[in-house]
Amino acid sequence: MTSGSPAGRRPRLSRLGRGVFTRRRGVPSRARRRLGAAVRMLAALALAGGVYTAFAPGAFAEDNVPLSATAQEGKQLFDNSCITCHGRDAQGVQGRGPSLIGVGSASVEFQVGTGRMPMTRQEAQAEEKKPAFDKTQTRQLGQYIQELGGGPELPKDGVYTEDLNQNPEALARGGELFRVNCTSCHGYGGGGGALSSGKYAPGLHDVSPEHIYAAMLTGPQNMPVFGDNELTPEQKRQIITYITVQLQQDRDPGGLFNLGRYGPVTEGLVIFGVGITILVFTTLWIAGKS
Repeated sequence: MTSGSPAGRRPRLSRLGRGVFTRRRGVPSRARRRLGAAVRMLAALALAGGVYTAFAPGAFAEDNVPLSATAQEGKQLFDNSCITCHGRDAQGVQGRGPSLIGVGSASVEFQVGTGRMPMTRQEAQAEEKKPAFDKTQTRQLGQYIQELGGGPELPKDGVYTEDLNQNPEALARGGELFRVNCTSCHGYGGGGGALSSGKYAPGLHDVSPEHIYAAMLTGPQNMPVFGDNELTPEQKRQIITYITVQLQQDRDPGGLFNLGRYGPVTEGLVIFGVGITILVFTTLWIAGKS
C-alpha cells in the first residue's frame, strides 16, 4: 500500500523532473548554436582564403623586379607615355586606365601595334590609328609588361600561318573554325559588324597575322579570349591562314563586283533586283523603238 500511495510516487516524479531539467539545461540555446555555426563558417572561409593566397599567383607586380635591358627600355617608354593612365608599375588608375598586370606582351603588341593605345580620349572603343611607337619600341613595352606581371605571349618562332604546301588541308579547316568562332561578330566575309553599346567588331581585310594572333590570345574589347585550351596554336594558325588567303588575298572570287560577301540569299536578291530592273527597261526600250 505504501508503494502505491501518492506519497510513494512523489520521489520518482521528482527525480524524473530533475533529469529533464538537467538535460534541458545542458542543451545550448538556438542563438548559441547559430553563433557557433557562423564562427565555424568564418573560420573555414578564412582558412580557404589563406590557402588560396598562399598557392595562387598574385595579381600584382613584384617590387624591385630585375628587368632585362629590353624591359628597362620599355619601362622608360612606359613612364613617359603610359603612366598617366595605367599608373606606377602598371597597377592602373581608377577612372583612367586598367591594370596591366597579367595582360602579357601579346596585349601590348595588339593595342600599341595597331595604334589603339595610347587612346586620344575615353570612348566606347579604342579606334585603330597610326601607331605612336615603332616595332622596336612596341616590343620593348611588351617585354616590360611581360616581365612585370606575366601573361600571354606571341609564339617565339614568329610563325602565325600554316604552310599550304606542307599542310594543304589547313585552309579548309581554318574556314570551318572561322565560321564557327568568328563569323557571328566579324561576318562571313570578314567585314566586321556592329555590337552593343557603341562597340563594333573591326574588319579583317587589312589586319596582319601577328595582330590577329595577338587578338585571339588576349580578347580585346568585346572579343572573347581564345587561349590554347579553346583553340590550339595549330588551329589559330589555320584560322589566320584562311583569313589571309581567302578573305584578304582573294576578296572577290565570284566575279568583278564586290557585294561584300553577305551570303547567297542577300547577294541573290541584289542580283535578282538589278537583273529585273535591267530587263524591264530593256523591254520598254525595245517596245519604244518598235
